[in-house]
Amino acid sequence: MAALMLQGTGSDVGKSVLVAALCRALTNRGLRVLPFKPQNMSNNAAVTIDGGEIGRAQALQAIACRVEPHSDMNPVLLKPQADRTSQLIVHGRVRGTLGSGNFREARGALMAEVLESYERLRTTCDIVVVEGAGSPAEINLRAGDIANMGFARTAGVPVVLIGDIDRGGVIASLVGTRAVIDDEDAAMIRGFLINKFRGDPALFADGYRDIERLSGWRGFGVVPWLKAAARLPSEDAVILERPADPHEGRRIIACPILPRISNFDDLDPLKLEPGVELVMVPPGQPIPAEAAIVVLPGSKATIADLAALRAEGWDIDIRAHHRRGGLVVGLCGGYQMLGRRIADPLGIEGAPAEVDGLGLLDVDTILSPAKTLRKVRGEALGTAVEGYEMHMGETVGGGTARPFAVLEDGSHDGAIDARGDVIGSYLHGLFASADLRRALLARVGVAGGGRDYRADVDAALDDIAADLSVHADIDGLLRIAEAGA
Repeated sequence: MAALMLQGTGSDVGKSVLVAALCRALTNRGLRVLPFKPQNMSNNAAVTIDGGEIGRAQALQAIACRVEPHSDMNPVLLKPQADRTSQLIVHGRVRGTLGSGNFREARGALMAEVLESYERLRTTCDIVVVEGAGSPAEINLRAGDIANMGFARTAGVPVVLIGDIDRGGVIASLVGTRAVIDDEDAAMIRGFLINKFRGDPALFADGYRDIERLSGWRGFGVVPWLKAAARLPSEDAVILERPADPHEGRRIIACPILPRISNFDDLDPLKLEPGVELVMVPPGQPIPAEAAIVVLPGSKATIADLAALRAEGWDIDIRAHHRRGGLVVGLCGGYQMLGRRIADPLGIEGAPAEVDGLGLLDVDTILSPAKTLRKVRGEALGTAVEGYEMHMGETVGGGTARPFAVLEDGSHDGAIDARGDVIGSYLHGLFASADLRRALLARVGVAGGGRDYRADVDAALDDIAADLSVHADIDGLLRIAEAGA
């Protein structure tokens, strides 16, 4: 069994996308490939075939391998709840909360469980493609590391280091990494990849050779800016900081960027619709008055994010939008915010609290330790729909007598107000359905639902794999993986 780990010189250098591209490229060669990330930190997650949850990037990488996502693909997931605390997910299940004070000690103790998942995967495939987290150059975090060199050395997995040339300083970031890590860590690195290059790669030939000379590592290629990656769901919240290009004549769907926004890739399928413009509203900006739909997204800390929403004045914007007859949609935590009350008697999200919701739906939510994790199918807005639930707590009240969806098992999801212009749902991924998008957009006078989102994502994976195969030495990477450490 072969294995290869892609680490980066920093966050957002394109590790997740290149792992997905390599997974699809090797899968297209007829190999059985599985993705793996020892430790991830993200509030974007997906439900797995074994009833757990993993980072959304690993779920996408599983799709790239044409297999179902499994909790072993991301055995440790940290979901930030506040500036200094994160929910700890191990093997797909909630294990508790970690604070900044006990994080290092706790993560080091998780190495055995990380290796259990890795060993289970490696016995069922030809090659495991592993993604690192952050950067191995963060030597202040090296003790107890399970995400980068700590895992690579323990499991004996060779590493290729990714540098992002688009952000500048790629020579310094790669050579600098070699300078600060210890010799035993450096010995695990077999080479590097240059990522996100724009223009003629020949212009970087001298720099490429300089990196090889100064680091002692061989290069495996210069990967161009992969345009098709824009059609893939993003796990990293960095993407939220990038404004969309405005387009005249489109109806606006607005979504406020809450401090603990989660599963914001739920909205990605809306970008396929030529008649609408998805606007992610940053703090300090009002929700556009001309918006046709306002979407309240998922949240990892619903009560805190509701307070932040009020502090921004977005609650006033949403009420004004509603009075004008605009459509309001709440997803998961956003659904909870639309109700009358949210209670957290056991302090699941922080200190015990009970707060007023926005009062647009006749429902109340009580948070509890039990976490609902399941994939579902059903019918909503007169169309077939499928998605997954991932939430803590229960939402009840008279509003649920008008559910958003009726599920296959006979249970109901969500609520719709009497006027039909406030919708709440616990279903993540529902916008992936072209029919559901068509039914929703019809309510604001927009024709939609023309493209199959899942097919579009699959085609994008083939496109980035094809580009990687042209610009990177896939055979060389495979030889490194097969040779091992």
